[in-house]
Amino acid sequence: MTLAMSWDEWAKHDAVALAARVRKGDLMPADLAAQAAAGIARTNPALDAVVEVFDDVVADPAKDGMNAEGAFAGVPYLMKDLGPTLKGRLQEFGSMIMQGHRPTQDSFLTGKIRGAGLNIMGRSTTPEFGVCSSAENKLYVTRNPWDTDYTTCGSSAGSAAMVAAGVLPISHATDGGGSIRIPAGVNGLIGLKVSRGVYSLAPALSDLSGLVSIQGCVSRSVRDTATFVDNCRGGAPGEFMPFWSSAEPTSDLIKRDPAKLRIALSHEWGDYKSPPHFVGELERVGKMLEGLGHHVEWALPEVDFRKAFAAQTTCYISNFAQVIAGHLARLGLDKPATDLLEPINIKIWESGLNTSYTERNAMQAVFNTTSRAFGAFFERYDIILTPITAKPTPKVGTSEYLTTSTNPSVHDWFANLWKNFAYTPLANLCGIPGISLPLAAQENGLPLGIQAQTRQANDGLLLQLAAQIERAIEGQWNGGRVPVEHVSRQ
Repeated sequence: MTLAMSWDEWAKHDAVALAARVRKGDLMPADLAAQAAAGIARTNPALDAVVEVFDDVVADPAKDGMNAEGAFAGVPYLMKDLGPTLKGRLQEFGSMIMQGHRPTQDSFLTGKIRGAGLNIMGRSTTPEFGVCSSAENKLYVTRNPWDTDYTTCGSSAGSAAMVAAGVLPISHATDGGGSIRIPAGVNGLIGLKVSRGVYSLAPALSDLSGLVSIQGCVSRSVRDTATFVDNCRGGAPGEFMPFWSSAEPTSDLIKRDPAKLRIALSHEWGDYKSPPHFVGELERVGKMLEGLGHHVEWALPEVDFRKAFAAQTTCYISNFAQVIAGHLARLGLDKPATDLLEPINIKIWESGLNTSYTERNAMQAVFNTTSRAFGAFFERYDIILTPITAKPTPKVGTSEYLTTSTNPSVHDWFANLWKNFAYTPLANLCGIPGISLPLAAQENGLPLGIQAQTRQANDGLLLQLAAQIERAIEGQWNGGRVPVEHVSRQ
């Protein structure tokens, strides 16, 4: 098969650049789909990141209603195997118990994504129900393209691996506690978790019932993420909570540098703190931002972190228990079979199924006090920077963070999870935005994302700062390095 361009050329295009070439008439959406499919075939044996390629959509990108006149003009896109549904297509949640599941309708966001001109041409891997830190189970072992001995983290595992490997410029991701930002951070990508009230969860959920769940994407350029925000945001009819809009398109905002910002650095969040190398990388990025004219100092919100993480744990256990219960009911099962559901998810179901209103009320009271504390902090500072994780990326097979773990206590399992993934989940609790930027490296050579968070509905400021940094480094995220497993290296 003759491809539209060399792999070097392909990997140097972001989604906006590919769309421009389609509009110019140099390429057709089918050319882009064929190249992406070839890239998956080229890299997936080593990465195990793609569940399925929709061959019919590769052949005919308009088949499922993709709008070729949209901003992305047919750019290929993978949907994480949970979240928005695709009518008639399999959606299996990385779980044995969900094999063969076919939703009967598109989600509202699916229509927005297709309307934006993204060609949904397949499914990317995720851990079972997106609960744990990487996609490693009986179905898939998704590996980090920078070093395949290491995990991609999760739960947007497959999307992060494929975008990092140069196969796609942009792909779907979701974030209930860091699942956009963490895999972006350890795969060298841009990962924005937006505020509540940006992307719809309709029709199955709302921001009220989803509470901590956010949709989004991972990409390699700030303008791709900004274009995604501009074209996919917005509430469906009947939303419980108001959806906010920006004063100007984010794609325009990012063309200007932000005013001088008050930026806080932090890595000690209650009981959790980073190793010295991570702290050094954070300090280095802080100095770079000072060089761009911003005020930078060490500071921390006055949050009761122990109570906040306990409330977050209650939220996860009770929410996921209901998700699992719903699927058991659909399948006519009274309880999960041990060969179809992973041990920690069974314990989540057992522990959370009968969570009382009193327990949820206490949880929500902590959500409120935590959100108010961050709100007060952002009256004094515009941005807070942290490393994306508190520990180095685990190697494949590190079972303590997986839902295949044999830990007898689900609460102990979550407490251990927070020791590594400390800096991302409270943004979900508070509904504030956070972005991971590929600005640092771990001692093992893997990327280390630096996370910026800000006040609710100030998502544009994060992208504006990201764009300023991108210009300052001349677009050379990750110091210009590319992963070992990359379409241009094969």
